Amino acid sequence: MRALVAVLLVAAFALAGCGGDPLAGGETDPDVIAIGSGNFTESQLLAEVYALALRDAGVEVVDPVAIGSREAYFPALQDGSVDLIPDYSGALLTYLDETAAAVEPDDVYRDLQATLPPGLVLGKRSEAENKDAVVVTRATADRLNLTTIADLAPHCPAMTFGGGPEFQTRPDGITGLARNYGCAFGGYRSLDSGGVLTVAALSGGDVQAANLFTTDPALPQNDFVPLADPKENFAAQNVVPVLAERKATPRVRAVLDRISAALSTEELLAMNAEAAGPDKPALRTVAADWLARKQITGGTS
Repeated sequence: MRALVAVLLVAAFALAGCGGDPLAGGETDPDVIAIGSGNFTESQLLAEVYALALRDAGVEVVDPVAIGSREAYFPALQDGSVDLIPDYSGALLTYLDETAAAVEPDDVYRDLQATLPPGLVLGKRSEAENKDAVVVTRATADRLNLTTIADLAPHCPAMTFGGGPEFQTRPDGITGLARNYGCAFGGYRSLDSGGVLTVAALSGGDVQAANLFTTDPALPQNDFVPLADPKENFAAQNVVPVLAERKATPRVRAVLDRISAALSTEELLAMNAEAAGPDKPALRTVAADWLARKQITGGTS
């Protein structure tokens, strides 16, 4: 995985005209912001939003690179390969501290600030939230009378669960569902993280429950049912920029904080839906249109 990250980042730097191998032991150019993201649409959209807004403010930015899961992109942020990533407060806190108990937005953000490794800082958190969810089809929900994960628990042994490979080992993934709900699935299919493979497997019946995200337009498009999480297995997952302290100038912080203040869950869902629409616009176009609507930039990409 690290080798793949290196290839992607070196290619991005070469296209941007920035010298040096970002994974060769050195940090990125001190005058340039290198942005990474997860390898799913929403994370890539947010990275484009950050990049366009920073450029509009006069900050030199390398085109964002979709690196992979948190297990890949966060180490790249720590070792200086990238300088800025969009992330989710609760998921990142759990990644950094498996014993973290905070679940409410302000508590999660406070604990994340205290847990963040040296050399990294947070921008302000957004009200926009994209939570992990355990999702079933409408037919399954109706047949078994499911509204919560607790309702699902007695049926888990007869079901195969689908999700990204990391969900199988994360403390709020399969492990957390077993600990908090006694939900022990009969099998697990390693697919993608909230992507087309997981959606197809759930709609096609290859899996009977899956990990998708609450702002995924595939939920309403397929009439999927996200089950309520009364025991709060999944903590608050507000969008938050995480960046290298050495790049966190007042200008950079001001741009990122303005984005966070303007972003809502509804608008995040709308951007995801636009990106997944029949015309399949470029993510940069979707990001530029949103920034223009919010009067953060002039809308040029």
